Amino acid sequence: MNRFLIRRIPSALLVLFATSVLAFLLPRMAPGDPAAAVAGPDAGPEEIAAIRADLGFDEPWVSQYLHWLGGVLRGDFGTSYITGRSVTDLIGDRFGSTVQLALLAALFMITIGLLLGVAAGSSRRPWARSLLDLTCTTLLATPAFLTGLLLALLLGVAWQVLPVSGEVSLFDNAEIGIQYLLLPAFALALPQAASLARLIQSAMRQSRTEEYVQTAVAKGASARRVTVRHVLRNSLASALVSLGMRLGDLLGGAIVIEAIFARNGLGSLAVTSSAQRDYLVIEALILLAVGIAVLLQLLTEVGLSLLDPRIRLEGAR
Repeated sequence: MNRFLIRRIPSALLVLFATSVLAFLLPRMAPGDPAAAVAGPDAGPEEIAAIRADLGFDEPWVSQYLHWLGGVLRGDFGTSYITGRSVTDLIGDRFGSTVQLALLAALFMITIGLLLGVAAGSSRRPWARSLLDLTCTTLLATPAFLTGLLLALLLGVAWQVLPVSGEVSLFDNAEIGIQYLLLPAFALALPQAASLARLIQSAMRQSRTEEYVQTAVAKGASARRVTVRHVLRNSLASALVSLGMRLGDLLGGAIVIEAIFARNGLGSLAVTSSAQRDYLVIEALILLAVGIAVLLQLLTEVGLSLLDPRIRLEGAR
């Protein structure tokens, strides 16, 4: 297992390095000047030039990147150009909100994905399979923001069952906080749950054609036992491969969902920072998102190697 992990660390570090380069370059290639945003609309060219020099924008990009990367390696992401606060503090203030949303959405995604996938993969009734296929296709074709708007209109405006905007931390009041989380988490989870269900369904259908399943059926094993002990167990390995990517997609989708439901998380911080050309905040958010995705993928591979020892043995060669 140790060798399996060690072999994957260099590729993870390479991804993070490439991400740091892109995170640094992309905001600077976008239109707009953060120095002008800091100076204000009434500032003249000389004031803007002075601010650019103070922020280090007059230096070559390579020097700026190396200076920024050195700070990142020390755990210092710099100071926001707009607010004057530490970037780490800004992200820390919003991180808990997004984590709460992502965790509940992940719980919904796994639960709904497993239920739909297993039902579609084990059902022998054509009409039931067609209905489940239609459900998954509809959920996949409907973007999260549209699902969020429909849920808000239906459950928040028409029936007024749940609140549709704002938030309350679960640590402050769990009962009220969960009410504010249900709609955005459900909207965020549905497309990913459909994707996971499709993968489980396809893997289960493929597993039923394998020899070990046919042998179990020939020995007189019940349909329930064959499904649980053989088909589903081996299909979960394929689902686990996709799970890391699905969890990463939840973080990306949280940006739009937080805007719809007026949550004060990393998504709203990303939108505000992009509009204000706050480079350091944008760079830190991109690096954080990719870092979490890389970590999730690494944990997924470890989990998959535990389910299938052949992968661990191949990775250790």
